[in-house]
Amino acid sequence: MSQVFFDHNSTTALRPEVLEAMLPFMREQHGNATSRHSFGRTARAAVEHAREQVADAVNAHPSQVVFTASGTEANNFAIHGIASNLCHGQILTSAVEHPCVSRPALAMQSRGWQARRVDVDAHCKLDLHHLHNVLATPTNLVSVMLANNETGVIQDLAEIVALSRQYKALVHTDAVQVLGKIAIDFADLNVNAMTISSHKIGGPLGAGALVIDKRVDIQPLLYGGGQEKGLRSGTENVAAIVGFGLACELAVKSLATFSQHTQRLRDLCETGLVQLGATLFGQQEKRIPNTSFFAFENMDGETLVMALDRKGFAVASGSACSSDSTEPSHVLLAMGVDKDLARGAIRVSFGLENTDEQVQQFLKVLENELARLRNLTAVAA
Repeated sequence: MSQVFFDHNSTTALRPEVLEAMLPFMREQHGNATSRHSFGRTARAAVEHAREQVADAVNAHPSQVVFTASGTEANNFAIHGIASNLCHGQILTSAVEHPCVSRPALAMQSRGWQARRVDVDAHCKLDLHHLHNVLATPTNLVSVMLANNETGVIQDLAEIVALSRQYKALVHTDAVQVLGKIAIDFADLNVNAMTISSHKIGGPLGAGALVIDKRVDIQPLLYGGGQEKGLRSGTENVAAIVGFGLACELAVKSLATFSQHTQRLRDLCETGLVQLGATLFGQQEKRIPNTSFFAFENMDGETLVMALDRKGFAVASGSACSSDSTEPSHVLLAMGVDKDLARGAIRVSFGLENTDEQVQQFLKVLENELARLRNLTAVAA
């Protein structure tokens, strides 16, 4: 069988319509968006149209959208840019944040800030009692992801924001894994800044955005020619931005279909996983519809990922952006999962192109590979 892609939380295939929209700006319409001639004006118009598409997808005003080269850059921009305009104090992140949030926060310690992590419970939900306690120390910025990239668990952001507001703290959320999977309303979330990314929704790599509350002062991460209203210098990647804009528009249109289809696949998969003896993580909580994170006792996750890959299924052992690490998932460790079980964690994340038949075949292959690997372990012992 051909290779089946069950790793959509790491990246997605470029939608054909998106590629078609991008091609003119990679060939004949190659103007710099800051140039005054017709090529430049065409590029500028395309960038501003994409800004409107991105804003519409998350119910924001186009003036609130600042384009970046990635979600990682947008998260760094949020942490460093907001903190740079505030007095030294405390930055809080959840214990299950992506490294592109937790590491910038830790880096701010060299500038006189204190970085602390807020605990989560056994189901990956932020411990609001612990948040309340740590907010007692003067806190200027709180960053909590809207949905976890490994477990898929969605945080109670409204409660987090309300509590943070009581202590006059600004709030940023990394919504990269949510865009295109459930509806996002920037205004309703009431956060001060939000990160989104293109390549998670059928758009190109190399494009992201930080959506910013107009009342928030933020310092640029990059200085130069003053693009993006002076907030993100650097010649705009027009083709990627155009692709990002259209991908946002298409993602919103297909949101209901995506949610229903991928949740059915996830439920089908998890029914089979339970029968195979898997431990499912975050299953009791509200999750993005396409994601399942699980492990088997006495089974190394990396070994199983490689075995499944050889049999035609691309899955992940955790976050793709930290897959070079041999340590167990920091998300599972923060949830209190036993270290040995955490080492066996596998994530599957579905897309629109996946089918029931692929899931059923995956479960059969998984059962066979589990038996084979266990037999090898028994013989070696």
